[in-house]
Amino acid sequence: MHAHWYFDVISPFSYLQFLRLNEVAGRCDLSLKPVLFAGLLNANGQKGPAEIPSKRLFTYRMVTWLAAKRGVPFTFPDAHPFNPIRALRLCVALGATTDSVGNIFHAIWGEGHLPDNDKGWQAIQAACGIDNGDEMIADPDVKKTLIANGQQALAENVFGVPSFVAGGEVFWGDDALGFFSDWLDDRGVLETPGMKKLDDLPSSANRR
Repeated sequence: MHAHWYFDVISPFSYLQFLRLNEVAGRCDLSLKPVLFAGLLNANGQKGPAEIPSKRLFTYRMVTWLAAKRGVPFTFPDAHPFNPIRALRLCVALGATTDSVGNIFHAIWGEGHLPDNDKGWQAIQAACGIDNGDEMIADPDVKKTLIANGQQALAENVFGVPSFVAGGEVFWGDDALGFFSDWLDDRGVLETPGMKKLDDLPSSANRR
């Protein structure tokens, strides 16, 4: 089973799920796909969690609690949301391998470096063992690939990050990892009467 894992480095939940990809990687052929979360939001007419003040604070508290609960390295950057474009393009330029994406995630969320200021950008490059990041991300093919990833995500009905896509199904959010894992073991998870009822569930009211 081939699966795509869509992520944006702006998302701390993407970072947390990345650290657990080994739980499913052995049971599917997993491709890591960096995408611009803002592009998904714009396409679906949504606001991000950080754009709603009360949700912003809760989200930051939640992810900080989760990281502590799981005992993983976590340092919130000094500003959020930040512009993730350089780091996303660097993921692409480095082949979106597990090692390169892991180094970039750790620099941002493990150590708190911002990709949209010069000091943070230098630290991210150092974490990847390079010093020519600006040259790498200026490659037109890198830019085109990131855009194509976003278009592919939308074509596969992805609306947020992190998301697994496999067999035409989308499993969204850090907390969906167990759901995706169970589905990999048994496709019948989505074929029960209770699940099938949801496929065509009507709405009895619509917000105007």
